[in-house]
Amino acid sequence: MSSFNKVILIGNLTRDPEMRYTPNGTAVTTLALAVNRRYRQGDENREETCYIDVVVFGRQAETCSQYLAKGAGVIVDGRLSQRRWESDDGTKRSKHEVVAQDVRFMPRREGAAMASGESPRGAAGGAPGGTAGGGSPMGPPDFTDDDIPF
Repeated sequence: MSSFNKVILIGNLTRDPEMRYTPNGTAVTTLALAVNRRYRQGDENREETCYIDVVVFGRQAETCSQYLAKGAGVIVDGRLSQRRWESDDGTKRSKHEVVAQDVRFMPRREGAAMASGESPRGAAGGAPGGTAGGGSPMGPPDFTDDDIPF
């Protein structure tokens, strides 16, 4: 029997990305993603949030660390992976995480940036979806596809 392991998530970062390097020099960035689900139960509207750890490798890990910040919206395409280890006290531990193959940055909503008191460029300082080339922060960005680092 064949298997299929594919995960696609759309959500917001719950904290700033954390980047480190492996001993052989490969960049690894960890993202903490919140994915919301809204549903109706009887006459009541409900919402539940699922928190998911995402791991990004290589050049894309460096790009995520450089341009993303807490609250940023992303689309993650990857695979589910289980990591196993033994803790310091000898207890066997494991956790599921998504290993990203592609991370797309979602543009910030202007209303959300203004309501939180941030500049329209967002906390990432000119992240894609904001202004990359010094254009009007309220108008469309003035960069081309060649300017996007992924």
